[in-house]
Amino acid sequence: MEFEGLKAIVTGGSSGIGAATARTLLARGARVAVLDLRTEGAPEGAVAIACDVTDAERVPSAVAEAIEALGGLDVLVNNAGIGAAGAIDANDDAEWHRVLDVNVVAIARVTRAALPALRASEHAAIVNTCSGAALVGLPNRALYSATKGAVAALTVAMAADHVREGIRVNAVAPGTADTPWVGRLLDAAEDREQAAAALRARQPIGRLVTADEIAHAIAYLASPAAGSTTAAVLPVDGGMSSLRV
Repeated sequence: MEFEGLKAIVTGGSSGIGAATARTLLARGARVAVLDLRTEGAPEGAVAIACDVTDAERVPSAVAEAIEALGGLDVLVNNAGIGAAGAIDANDDAEWHRVLDVNVVAIARVTRAALPALRASEHAAIVNTCSGAALVGLPNRALYSATKGAVAALTVAMAADHVREGIRVNAVAPGTADTPWVGRLLDAAEDREQAAAALRARQPIGRLVTADEIAHAIAYLASPAAGSTTAAVLPVDGGMSSLRV
């Protein structure tokens, strides 16, 4: 119960990694608010607030609503994100702007709104959801990889800016995870089983990463037990970024 008495906001917290993270934080004693486009999948016990993280007018009020409901804020998990497939010529400018807005600019948008409350916390931590695609080159992920590379750079820059304020900033970099988005990618493949086997094979552990495994990593980085850890980008990728076996 290392999060007893602490309050957390998780963006994109109604499905996949975000929902698993919200459940994990709740189980460890935190009060949790979930911000998501659709809130029907929010874990039981979480404060569910509908919010489009690309809406510059809605985000400040949604964050304020969450902070009021929780009675403060200690942990911010910037998890909301979307995928994109294809090489550099596969997506037009509009799609580049859309994915960058969700995956990168929204982190700035939500964090700006949360900073005053985090500065008032005795245990302030921000965890951004990055990706193994920021660490290694993957085929047909040009746009997605660009956004997650930006998240990695943004994480260490934020850590430098806020370390003197007592706010730690870290990121997790998952490999290919068993999430709804990956499921949709496989559903769109010509041969679903062949595509699934290829995804499993590129991770040395031979399987997809689970959302719960990523959630536990996020919880560690957000925990008081990680009080000396900041500016870290923690791979949770089955060895994909560092092993050649």
